[in-house]
Amino acid sequence: MSASLPATTSPWLDTPQRFGRITRWLHWGMALLFAWQFVGMGLRLALGRTPLVSFFVGTHASVGLLLLILVLLRGAWGLANRARRPSHGDSLLGRAARLGHAALYLLMFVVPALALVRLYGSGRAFAWFNTVPLFAASPKDEALIAPAALLHGPLAWLLLALVAGHVGMVLLHRWLWRDGVAERMIGRVR
Repeated sequence: MSASLPATTSPWLDTPQRFGRITRWLHWGMALLFAWQFVGMGLRLALGRTPLVSFFVGTHASVGLLLLILVLLRGAWGLANRARRPSHGDSLLGRAARLGHAALYLLMFVVPALALVRLYGSGRAFAWFNTVPLFAASPKDEALIAPAALLHGPLAWLLLALVAGHVGMVLLHRWLWRDGVAERMIGRVR
């Protein structure tokens, strides 16, 4: 007669109680990269063209492409783990959380995708982090530039507003409601 061993879970994978290391690394890594993007654009609006601003803005397109790749990886990872992930619940707040996360993912994809379309339409060559050439110089294409130029900035600021709302809800969960929801992504489990 053999005894059943308890199922062990890998700290790398999501569970119904918490997000695994891969999910958390993708989340916090992308949070830092988005912070870099928004700090750079905020400085550009506040200070204009300065060496400090150029330091941030000079990487904007390359970091944006990295974020686009990471959001695709994160989305695929989330779909692969959807049966194991912590639930938002079926309450009104849970449904709002699902809708908010869907909007975040949509904008995290659309905003850098629009910028990449605009960059391609500009006709300028683009080398990712000045090392990996992605496309060569070509004739300017206004049909690609116009919609992307119109939407990229406003949607990026909408994304920032959603991120601020997301952070606000995390703070409510962590400090007011103390329900353990924030710990799922922070990494500590009660």
